[in-house]
Amino acid sequence: MVVPTKRLRTPEDLAKFQHSSVYNDMVQFVVDLAKSVHGLELGYTDDSLGDNIRKVLELLEKINSIVDNHPVVKDTSSRFGKPEFRDFYDELATKVSGLVQGCVGEEHAEELGCYLLNSFGDRTRIDYGSGHELNFACFLLCLYKLGFFQPADFKWLVLRIFNRYLKLMRRLQLLYWLEPAGSHGVWGLDDYHFLPFLFGAAQLAPFSRPRPLTIHQKDYVEEFKDKYLYFGCIAFINQVKTGAGSLRWHSPMLDDISGVRSWAKIEEGMIKMYKAEVLGKLPVVQHFLFGSILKCPDGISEHADDDDGEHAGHDHSTWGDCCGIKVPSAAAASALSKHTVPWD
Repeated sequence: MVVPTKRLRTPEDLAKFQHSSVYNDMVQFVVDLAKSVHGLELGYTDDSLGDNIRKVLELLEKINSIVDNHPVVKDTSSRFGKPEFRDFYDELATKVSGLVQGCVGEEHAEELGCYLLNSFGDRTRIDYGSGHELNFACFLLCLYKLGFFQPADFKWLVLRIFNRYLKLMRRLQLLYWLEPAGSHGVWGLDDYHFLPFLFGAAQLAPFSRPRPLTIHQKDYVEEFKDKYLYFGCIAFINQVKTGAGSLRWHSPMLDDISGVRSWAKIEEGMIKMYKAEVLGKLPVVQHFLFGSILKCPDGISEHADDDDGEHAGHDHSTWGDCCGIKVPSAAAASALSKHTVPWD
């Protein structure tokens, strides 16, 4: 068994990573996933939904059931992460290898379990960001490289598995008030995620209607939120940032993007942005785990695992900078304003 480790610590490490086969594989995997859902709604179905897709969906349901074991003490007024998240995380840590073993067998269970566990946020900081989301993409890529998935499964990885993971993460974000890891949101998209915007734009890429500007119209958002990931993201932002004004105020990047004429152009821009702002930023990819499947590029030294967190570095080229300031989640602020957790 191999336990994946973090190896990227310096700008030189990052440069080697960006010119490596594992980087190319990661980019190509994300691009292929996006292409696989062109024109498809989340409710799309046919006879190709295989048993292995169902196995991973069942795995996510088992993780969802672990959340049920760790309710939040609701008489706290803190706007920051709920400590009960650590109880959830600890139980998942004890079970994750066994859960994964049902998919890949004993040989790779611990290795893939590390990617899966790290997909759900940071236990110490009680936060979540695009680096954790990246771990889930790595988990899926490892399964693909092991032959568990085939290219014909790609659309289901987005429409079923990633969508179920996204819903589970939103439950955790709202229930445990996970803080945004890094700057103020993922550079103005939302507090936590990147990939659902990319995949959502890909779903809409073949269409001229609805136009990108319709994300500002609540009736369109309501109509399309369960069909396309992009509109689902907008609906979630509207839910947790009630009273915060328009997208122009609290999500200026999304507001700017809505002015692009076509979803195809937005998808193209999202792919470029993912390479530059997620896979190209050391504060994010310093958490990238290398093992026997996703192998570390040659020439990168082993470093002491002095986890500085996704708050370190601040080298964001767009807008927003955490500057070491603890940033409460919008979910926490919204919940306190309503005296309840906004989760159904």
